[in-house]
Amino acid sequence: MGGRRVARFLSLPEAIAHYVHDGDTVAMEGFTHLIPFAAAHEVIRQGRRDLTLVRMTPDLIYDQLIGMGCARRLVFSWGGNPGVGSLHRFRDAVEHGWPRPLELEEHSHAGIAHAYAAGAAGLPCAIFRGYLGTDLAGANPRIRFLECPFTGERLAAIPAIRPDVSIVHAQRADRAGNVLIEGIIGVQKEAVLAAARAVVTVEETVDDLRLASPNAVVLPNWTVDAIVEAPGGARPSYAHGYYGRDNTFYTAWDAISRDRDTFLAWMRENVLAAGPASRAGGGA
Repeated sequence: MGGRRVARFLSLPEAIAHYVHDGDTVAMEGFTHLIPFAAAHEVIRQGRRDLTLVRMTPDLIYDQLIGMGCARRLVFSWGGNPGVGSLHRFRDAVEHGWPRPLELEEHSHAGIAHAYAAGAAGLPCAIFRGYLGTDLAGANPRIRFLECPFTGERLAAIPAIRPDVSIVHAQRADRAGNVLIEGIIGVQKEAVLAAARAVVTVEETVDDLRLASPNAVVLPNWTVDAIVEAPGGARPSYAHGYYGRDNTFYTAWDAISRDRDTFLAWMRENVLAAGPASRAGGGA
């Protein structure tokens, strides 16, 4: 987004307090790795409410936010504990309204990606091939169809995603505020460019970004509002080149999250009572 001010280096509590507000639309992206757990935990600690959460794959990070009552609405394209099963706090909110009812807007992965790209381009909607022959349009009134004025082809249209704030985790930032993302790239770049505000947590700050991966993405400092140095900030997911995925924790989460009291006790001990330097529950 042109004209954004140069990134500021802040602590995690400062960044969340300044840039994430009650009622915001918040995107926390990262695909299989670089999932911003540390930032999400700080959102929980600061007691944010009535959030519209957007994420291509709301896994454990959003199960925790939903279970702690932060979310009013979820815009997503797949939900589950990868390789394990259901998200029990997500399911409890949808089926029983605990701890509060959760509105849903479901899309395909392609739909979410196109909607972010449209938001990043400043467009009001995304137009693409999709949803034909599926039942998603029947469940989601925000999916529409139109005829291409040039070819007559029937195409899908959905509103652009333009979050109030996007939060991502990355490997490195340089001291000028430019950010490097390496490894599997999801929609982090598009989510940041589509947002009114952007917070990036990083493993480390360096003098030189030292580009290595052929699919690396650099977010220039004018695309980011706040950078937070948060080593281990993606655990229990992994950060390519820094640490592996804590598969044991993903399995353990199934039992932790099934029961409301067990879930709340775990969150009190490992998130609410922990400061931002802790990576508890992040499988440290």
